[in-house]
Amino acid sequence: MCIIKLFGAAMLLSIGALAQGPVLPLDSVLSRIERNNMQLHAFELRAQAFRYSADAATAQMAPMVGLGTFMTPYPGQMKMEPSDAGQLMLRIEQDITNPSKLNARKRYIESQAAIEQAGKAVTWNDLRAEARRQYYTWLVARQRISVLERNERIMVTMRKIEEVRYPYNQSQLGGIYKVDARIEENRNMIRMQQGEIARAHAYLNGLMNAPYDFQFTVDTTLSVTASSVAVDTAYLAAARGDIRRMDANIQSMRLDIESMNRQRRPDFKIQYDHMYPLDAMMPNQYSVMAMVSIPIAPWASKMYKSGVKGMQLNIQAMEQERKAMLIESQGMAYGMKAEIATMERRIRGLEETVIPQMQKALDAYYINYQENKIQLPVVLDAWEALNMLQTQALEEKLRLYQMIADYEKSLYR
Repeated sequence: MCIIKLFGAAMLLSIGALAQGPVLPLDSVLSRIERNNMQLHAFELRAQAFRYSADAATAQMAPMVGLGTFMTPYPGQMKMEPSDAGQLMLRIEQDITNPSKLNARKRYIESQAAIEQAGKAVTWNDLRAEARRQYYTWLVARQRISVLERNERIMVTMRKIEEVRYPYNQSQLGGIYKVDARIEENRNMIRMQQGEIARAHAYLNGLMNAPYDFQFTVDTTLSVTASSVAVDTAYLAAARGDIRRMDANIQSMRLDIESMNRQRRPDFKIQYDHMYPLDAMMPNQYSVMAMVSIPIAPWASKMYKSGVKGMQLNIQAMEQERKAMLIESQGMAYGMKAEIATMERRIRGLEETVIPQMQKALDAYYINYQENKIQLPVVLDAWEALNMLQTQALEEKLRLYQMIADYEKSLYR
């Protein structure tokens, strides 16, 4: 009878004992991270701050009010006319920035909020990829523990057989010690996997901003497969967060250029003066003056003209960088997809051919061992070979899952 069938029910009970708390599918974990992670909240707050700053950019300068004397003689000076007594002057000034400048500045500041939103998408993609890695690590660790526990039960059974045979000189004492060593070694490997689970558990709780003692377990029925979407530069331009952030930066720089170009438009100023004569013989007087700036003057226009030229060159550089990034990302995606397909074939060969054949060999040796036709070392060698293959398959599977997580990250899905 196959050893797997002998210990199948016990294995399921053991796996169930590992589960603590509710089962959280990967999608639920990712949703909690997106909803609760503090890094992502920070991007939202900065974006909102830029929106408020944009609203403030359209405000005009506050008026200026002054009070003082005008054409007032120093004490002791001779006054030839009543007007020589001087005047008390009230002045009100208002600077009026060209509204087109303010609106252009507002649009530029609003574009900074779009950059923050794109930055949030990049950070969210990084967090999502790391969450997938930790989730897959936990998932494979559970599978490793199941295999190790099954292997331990095989060793425990053989030890009992050795203990029964030893008094009849049908086994060696060294064989019992060797089995004991294998059992303890196997338990140490289980403890190692439990440590991996604890580490992944704590990491995921941190990403979800959950209490450190929040208990849950992973969905062991999860099927991990790579995305089958057709990857081209058009898809990557729409899907990748870093490309969208670069687009937002380019758009913001264009709006900054527009704001600089508006500097050639004039600003205005209105000044009103009211004079109260210090001599009652003189009438009240006033002065109204309207002023306009001349930003097209050569010594003033150099500032915004040079700034616009520099910004245009920066945009051209970013556009070239964007094209290079898209081409490079497409090549990397195809390379990673080919590597994933190769790894899947290798794992399929191990799981469907090599391991089942080794399992049959171990079953056959175990039956012969129970019938006392072969000695313990032969079974131990078969057990170690099978254990090594199972460990190799799970290590390959974990690498495959991590590659899939990196591939999904490269697509920024």
